[in-house]
Amino acid sequence: MKRMLTTLFAMGSTLFAMSQSTADTTAVPAFKLSGSADVYYKYNLNGNYTDNKTSFTNSHNSFELGMVSLKVEHGFKKGSIVADLGFGKRAGEFSYNDLPDGKNGLAMAIKQLYVSYELTPKIKISLGSFATHIGYELVDAYANRNYSMSYLFSYGPFFNTGAKVDLALTSSLTAMVGVFNPTDLKSVTANSHKYIGAQLGFAPAETPIKLYLNYLEGKDTSGIQNHQVDLVATYQVNKVLGLGYNATYSTYSNTTVPKNVRENAKWWGNALYVNLDFTSKVGLTVRGEYFSDKDGLKVFGSVPGGGNVVEGTVTLNYKVGNLTIMPEFRLDKASANIFSKSDGKPYDVTSNVLLAATYHF
Repeated sequence: MKRMLTTLFAMGSTLFAMSQSTADTTAVPAFKLSGSADVYYKYNLNGNYTDNKTSFTNSHNSFELGMVSLKVEHGFKKGSIVADLGFGKRAGEFSYNDLPDGKNGLAMAIKQLYVSYELTPKIKISLGSFATHIGYELVDAYANRNYSMSYLFSYGPFFNTGAKVDLALTSSLTAMVGVFNPTDLKSVTANSHKYIGAQLGFAPAETPIKLYLNYLEGKDTSGIQNHQVDLVATYQVNKVLGLGYNATYSTYSNTTVPKNVRENAKWWGNALYVNLDFTSKVGLTVRGEYFSDKDGLKVFGSVPGGGNVVEGTVTLNYKVGNLTIMPEFRLDKASANIFSKSDGKPYDVTSNVLLAATYHF
């Protein structure tokens, strides 16, 4: 890893030097190097690590390394490139198809890698792999106000690989349409069906509301047809209070069986985020989430008749410059005994206390 980090910084320095030496009076290359890191400690009050049903915090009574991220961006005239690398267990889980054993070690993953061309000031074409447009939460810990992840994030897509077109329709209205590999696959060698993705965004500068309607559909490599509709809304009520909302509905159909016996299965959920910023340094976020999986596609795969789970998370954000310290308490209540006590007895409730720290530059 030390060699990888050294190489990346050297590449960044070389790119910057090249941009300085080749700059002219009509166009100046833009170069940016950014990064982040996160660490945490979690204690499960049931006394085990198997209760974790969402991404990135699968531990109990252990100090854990999250992910180190380094992101290089360079643009010249109408072209640009983004290379975003992640190191650590969080990166391994994010790229689980590329690194099936990454969650058990300090994996390295290409989180994002794409090139873009600005066809006009209002049309940009991108080719490569990018974080998905679906959902409210993001893979980088510092970009979220809760440290643990929602069920909606954990069971939706993580990233898409393909080509997309971003359109600035008006000053307030944006759109995106893309063609991608099946979800969370950077490379496909067999049954390479394609997904279609789209987004319509409404974010007027003069109002505190932002709305994003997202869509993703396609057939995976095993012949399962998926349709997902997703809504993200944010509203900044005042300087202290901000609200976020995420709703998603996802259906699956097995196209390898005859249509007359084919059945649709689904999962769906809602999450509400209440963000309070008491000062520039101290904030609090409360997340309430309902996740329905009655067809047993995700969390309740081993439960006859499926089920649902409600979770509530309270996270304090204390900021010291670019460092954020995040004490957190989380409670999950399921309709079936998908959790367990330390002695192995099934249980329908789990709770955790967690202390995390994130840093970004």
